[in-house]
Amino acid sequence: MTVARDLWEVTERYHQLCYVAPEVREAGTDAGLKGFWMNYFATRSAPMGPVRPEVVEAVFFYYGPDRVHRAIPDAWRFSTPERVLAARYQAMDAALRRELGPLIDAAAVTEAIELHERSLEWTELLGRPLFAGWRSLEPPTEPHLLLWHLATLQREYRSGCHLIALAAAGLDGCESVVSHVAVDQAPRAWITDEAGWRDEDARAAVERLQARGWVDGDGTATELGRRERRAIEELTDSLDGRRWERLGSERCARLHELMAGLVAVLPPDDQLDWRQIYGENA
Repeated sequence: MTVARDLWEVTERYHQLCYVAPEVREAGTDAGLKGFWMNYFATRSAPMGPVRPEVVEAVFFYYGPDRVHRAIPDAWRFSTPERVLAARYQAMDAALRRELGPLIDAAAVTEAIELHERSLEWTELLGRPLFAGWRSLEPPTEPHLLLWHLATLQREYRSGCHLIALAAAGLDGCESVVSHVAVDQAPRAWITDEAGWRDEDARAAVERLQARGWVDGDGTATELGRRERRAIEELTDSLDGRRWERLGSERCARLHELMAGLVAVLPPDDQLDWRQIYGENA
């Protein structure tokens, strides 16, 4: 574990409430969106404006085109980026108040905000369009909601770093997911159920990865595949970690401590806690 990965994990746990809180789904429906995936793609991409599905495919590399095209651009016929974002912040205000309880007024929230803001002074927009979109928004003023906004910036910054690393490794979207599963970092069901790739897409991706020597006949990673996936994670950490290096080890440790105390009361994260949710043999 690196400092960058440690801080991503603990910050991701604060951000990810937006994907499980019932308030978010209800607010999205009230704003005109239909279903979980339209809510997901529209609210996450809204800071970039009412972009075409091909743009969403490019930055949401993890998901199959069919899943994206069922949500975008229809979302922008039913609603607008402005309405969607207003609904998201309103819903997260309510969800955080409910989940955090008395922690919502804790001094830890204010201190964590200060450290996040400092670290974000050393970020780059280049190659990170989702981060750039969220960074362009006027931040909320309520401390617990501002902390969620900053956690979202941190999350999308790392997402951009990871996309750069995957592209450098020559992987397409489906190969990215299949190789992630191959090294036992996600359940196999995610390829079709979560990421929405068709069975034939997944089989073709396995064949391409076999040709490169990354996976064997049943889709399990070879030693080469494991080395290559480690290299992707190491490059992600390197790109993501520059701002944490400038923040300094003492302040990074303090931020981790503060965030860990806050997220301890929040629900599990389906990405980080998938073994807990899906079982060890998923």
